[in-house]
Amino acid sequence: MNNRTIRRILKETDFIHTSGTPEELKVAEYLKAECEKLGVNAWLESFPVEMANVKSASLYADGREIPCEGFGLCGSGTVEAPLVYLPNTDEMSLTKAKGKIVLLDSGLGYFLYHDLLNAGAAGIVTYNGSVFYRDRDIDKKELRPHVRDGAEKLLCVNINAKDAAALVKSGAKTVKITVEQEEYPGESHNVAAELPGLTDEWIVLTAHYDTVPLSRGSYDNMSGCVGLLCIMDAMKDKKHRYGLRFVFCGSEERGLLGSKAYVRDHEKELEKIPLNINLDMIGTYMGRFIARVSAEDALVSYISYLGAELGFGIAPRQGVYSSDSTPFADKGVPALSFARIAGPGQAVIHNRYDTPDVLSDSRIREDSIFLTEFTRRMADSAKCPVKREIPEKVKNDLDEYLNRKRKKED
Repeated sequence: MNNRTIRRILKETDFIHTSGTPEELKVAEYLKAECEKLGVNAWLESFPVEMANVKSASLYADGREIPCEGFGLCGSGTVEAPLVYLPNTDEMSLTKAKGKIVLLDSGLGYFLYHDLLNAGAAGIVTYNGSVFYRDRDIDKKELRPHVRDGAEKLLCVNINAKDAAALVKSGAKTVKITVEQEEYPGESHNVAAELPGLTDEWIVLTAHYDTVPLSRGSYDNMSGCVGLLCIMDAMKDKKHRYGLRFVFCGSEERGLLGSKAYVRDHEKELEKIPLNINLDMIGTYMGRFIARVSAEDALVSYISYLGAELGFGIAPRQGVYSSDSTPFADKGVPALSFARIAGPGQAVIHNRYDTPDVLSDSRIREDSIFLTEFTRRMADSAKCPVKREIPEKVKNDLDEYLNRKRKKED
């Protein structure tokens, strides 16, 4: 795949396409068509997602309106209470939350949400952005179903970082939140494509294609999708020992929903999958290339050796990456994620600045050449050399990431 084709794909998908929307489906159909242009059979697999249409949301602080976005799936209604800013969420700090609307510095994960519920919080305010950015963008967040996990819904809104700082500086006393929304069942899609092999076993390669509401998602993660297409193009003309199945995952940004749906819907096939290779953010002009290996430590060494052999700098280590490799590892399939982590201030994600401008066509090709060589060696091996076992350390990391165990604070 040449630079011109890479740039074309980045430009033609340069728009916001969030989970469960017509725009996400448009990109799914686009990726299917790109696979078919390469002569590879591809299809869409649908899965359910919970959706919300937030019709209105407001936040008043001591009678002054603050621009906000209501969380999807947090319910509808109005709550008014004193405001408390919680920079820490330890047990002592949580005692201040009872009957209050809580302003947080952090996102809203499973344990924090349930801690706030148990502490008697009346509502939640989060923020995004930076006091140093010129924009006043406000991300559209949601109370994810796996975060709430069937518990009571608290009204939540998100504001800009500048307004969050102003609330704290002014010593705002009382805030009032109102959210009105329609919640309904929706649909997202994975795009699957296959290069059959000489055996009935498959190496599965994944990359997500959805975006968050503020982002056009070129770096996170159309770059990874382009990487999959580059590997597909390079390997399509020869039948390898292991078949290659490419899965472009929908709804990753809402909690890995596409890859979770894939391993659920294909559970009987997982014993025939010796390895998952995931791409999530490659190709920036600057930044280091990494691998996170949710498998035996010997694979970490193998990747280091391969990088040295091919003259490709890479920093691999064992662990869990916040991407679509995780559901595979959780089902016992050895998995790993590759990424190029941009240098400081060079490329950012989950905001308006994630555009094709931060990506180098040549760097995407260079990254993809290494990824193709790694995939080729796995696919042509007499027997996939990666042990089919998940080390205890990785299992512990999976338990923490998937909210089965509380992570110890640093």
